[in-house]
Order: sequence, then structure tokens, then C-alpha cells
Amino acid sequence: MIVERIWTGNAYRNFNYLIACPETGEALAIDPLDHEKCLSMAKVRGWQITQLLNTHEHSDHTGGNAAVVAATGAKVIAHYKAGSRISGVDRGVKAGDVIKVGKTVELECLDTPGHTLCHICLFAHTDQPALFSGDTLFNAGAGNTHNGGDTDALYDSFAHQLARLPGNTRLYPGHEYIESNLKFTLSREPDNAAAQTLLAHIAGHDPALSVVTTLHEEKQHNTFFRLDNATVIAKLRESFPELPEEPDAQMVFGALRALRNKW
Repeated sequence: MIVERIWTGNAYRNFNYLIACPETGEALAIDPLDHEKCLSMAKVRGWQITQLLNTHEHSDHTGGNAAVVAATGAKVIAHYKAGSRISGVDRGVKAGDVIKVGKTVELECLDTPGHTLCHICLFAHTDQPALFSGDTLFNAGAGNTHNGGDTDALYDSFAHQLARLPGNTRLYPGHEYIESNLKFTLSREPDNAAAQTLLAHIAGHDPALSVVTTLHEEKQHNTFFRLDNATVIAKLRESFPELPEEPDAQMVFGALRALRNKW
């Protein structure tokens, strides 16, 4: 499996992806908003985009569909309940479905509601696994839920799906927010050494060359995975004095998400 991450450079800080089979040159485009860059990269690499997956229905992820389909004839794939929100869907997928690309690439669909209620992440069962997480999980952060989403559903996706994936899983999110998200982590957990070290490393970096983290690393510096941390809970009480002495993980997640909305 070959992964090409494409930095759009737009105001929304989108990443687009091409996933290619090295034997056949067939490729899957993920959320190819910047269709010109995606089509150009495929041409440079000698790949044929035969499929297109939208992780969810927001226009900054679907806006390039028509141009890519017109240029390549690619089949559009999306969550099986998203057909009314995404035009021209050829295949609706649900949890456990597999997307095959060429002869060698197989991607498992994870149904990960939260950012929206029709959100798909893709998991590659390769030697070093990979997760294409759309707007569910970001480097050092979590998707918002105020545009058709649900915070409790997002917590469930984190706790019962993403947190259980192998620690060496490489993370490929839909946006580049790492610097801002690390600063939020440190506002919640000022003594987080992993976040301090990574922030110093990436501060002022070129987003096109942004670091690719693993889930093991995310659990060290992403506050949305650190729900039982004593410092995180103590700092939350400054904003939520009504928190019980031992708040459950879902309550902590919801409070963090509420703070991040305004931060």
C-alpha cells in the first residue's frame, strides 16, 4: 500500500489522500477537495483513481467529487446513510465492509459517528497499520460535534473503537491542526512532557511536511485519550466545579470537548 498525503494549503487546513496499489497503479482518493492537486499527483505517480471515498458529508470533504469523477470515472463511496447528503454515491458502506484497491490493498470500514452521524474511518491491516480518520480523530485532538454531530457518539467512537486499535497504527487525519491541539492539551495538562516535546519540534513547521504520529503517541499527548489523568480532571474543575470527585470518562470527554469549542 502506498499513501500519498496531499496538503491543500486552504483556509480549512485539509489533508487529502491517495492510496495506491503498487502492483496495478489503481488508487483510492479520500476526501479529494483539492481535485487539481489530487489529479495532478495521480498523473505524476502514474496512478489511475478508480474509487473515491468521502469520510463524511461536509462540503470541505465532498467538494472535489464532481471534478474527480468527471476526470476519472471513479466510483463514489460513502457511509450507507449518507446518500441523501452526498450526490452520486455508487456504494454505501457500513462497519466491517472492505474496500479493495487493485490487487494488494484492503481497507476496513469503521462506522465512527460523532463529528457527524454518518462518518467512516478506514483502517488498513498492513504490517504497520494505518487509520484514515477524517474529522473523527486529529493529531492531538478530536473532531467537533456542533455541525450535525453528537459528543456522546464521538466519545463512544474514541473509547470503543479507536482506543482499541494497535498502538503502532499510523494516523492520517482530515485536517492539520496539530500545533493548536497540542497547545490545548498543555492548557489542560501543563506538565505533559510528550506534548511539550512535540510542540517544540513542530512549532512553525511546514504543514505539508507535518509529522505522522501513531496511536501510541496520541495516547501520550492527545487530551481526549487521557480521560483518567489526575491533572486533566483537576483543571476541569476550574471550569466545571460541579464535576463529581471521580467523574467517569464520558463526562470528562464531554467537558473537554465543550472547552475546546470555545478555546
